[in-house]
Amino acid sequence: MLTDEMQSLIRTHTAGFVATVRAEGSAAVSPKATFVVVDERTIACGNIRSPGTVANLRRNPACEICFLDPLTRKAVRVCGNGTVISKAVASHELTGVFEEYWADFLQHMTGFMVFDLTSAELILSPAYDHGATEQELTAANKAKMANL
Repeated sequence: MLTDEMQSLIRTHTAGFVATVRAEGSAAVSPKATFVVVDERTIACGNIRSPGTVANLRRNPACEICFLDPLTRKAVRVCGNGTVISKAVASHELTGVFEEYWADFLQHMTGFMVFDLTSAELILSPAYDHGATEQELTAANKAKMANL
């Protein structure tokens, strides 16, 4: 499901915007910055300070997550179901993935949010439709950021 390009974007731009559903049915979007790719159908993030997202996932596991590369103007949107797992009962494999990528933050994580994906989509800026290349967009956006 997650292609190599999608996995690379998520690993490089680990901040994802997680959309869940509140108790009254409205959408809630929250940024999470400790994402890992577990495998081509599973991603996860550390629960450091996510009481609203955790409560929403426990009530309704449906969610969408979006990752953005602002230089290339590409994004990955995934849909699936999230499960909250405490660190005490997490598998050694899951904990090992976080040790590899987020060892400095692992002590602050009370657990993990694991997302079993049902769909994944690579989203490209309309600029690609008009002939822009990834290299051109990257150069233009680096120049914009350098001027900030």
